[in-house]
Amino acid sequence: MEISYNPSIALQSHQSLIIATIVTLLPLLLAVRSLLFRRPHKPNVSRPAPSAGKEETKQATPSCSCNGTSGSEAFLNGDIAAPAEEDMVTADVSKVAAERQSGASMMEQLVPEITTHALSYLDYPSLCRLSMTNSLMRKAANDDNAWKALYHKDFTLEQDSITPVNGWKAYYAATRAIMNVNTEFFNIIRNRSLTAMSCFWLNADYVKCVHASGEHFSGYNAVIQSWQLAFNWEQGVDFRVRDVRARVLTDMAWVTMKTFVDMDSGPFNMTNIFEFHHGRWYLVHHHSSVMLLADADMEHQIVHG
Repeated sequence: MEISYNPSIALQSHQSLIIATIVTLLPLLLAVRSLLFRRPHKPNVSRPAPSAGKEETKQATPSCSCNGTSGSEAFLNGDIAAPAEEDMVTADVSKVAAERQSGASMMEQLVPEITTHALSYLDYPSLCRLSMTNSLMRKAANDDNAWKALYHKDFTLEQDSITPVNGWKAYYAATRAIMNVNTEFFNIIRNRSLTAMSCFWLNADYVKCVHASGEHFSGYNAVIQSWQLAFNWEQGVDFRVRDVRARVLTDMAWVTMKTFVDMDSGPFNMTNIFEFHHGRWYLVHHHSSVMLLADADMEHQIVHG
């Protein structure tokens, strides 16, 4: 059975690690670049004159180098670095080290649209794996805009104006869960398992089922008996599902779809409504449209929903 809402071909699982590595190295590269192109500070020429005692001490113990030149001569010859440049290099290195130790990163300074666009190339498993690499990647992977973009890519462009109560990540997970439950419904029909269908429906007197024959059944017992009659047929039905759309609330969800028994014939328009009880989703309403097919001189209704 083919499902229309299947995600596009997933990227390789190692791409999340590559993206995490690139983003982690980005701040270090920018720091090195700023260090190379930064103008050196000019040393302060006007320095206070040293005291007589200190001057005598310096004259008594002149600095020397390995080749016999004094410290000032070595500085002029380029053998040693200027004190101002040493201080600048030390300060920059200390700054980079402090940023790395504190967890600061250019990732936090990127425009949110760039981060969202980069993460939009990941599928659901890769985005989850990326969030487990480090704290910065977890923060980026949990961004609400990234999960909204993934929802639109995997499911539908509809519902763009809604604001999920618990954020788009939780809404994506809830939608994915209800899609899997809806897929299980068609697996039960294909396997013709009355036991599984009995557990799939909520045991309540207000549940309803309308099959493609147009017959309406109300109440749990009547609904299960209708499925028992359908499963007693000699041949099961393997639906092909297309154009699946879901809307999920706190304890209620509905799914609309088009299903085909034969791709050359028209579709069944189906609606499933679910309620959340005791930690799981239960079907409370199933409605299938009636499809008429011309067979010889008369029209026959397909009586399986």
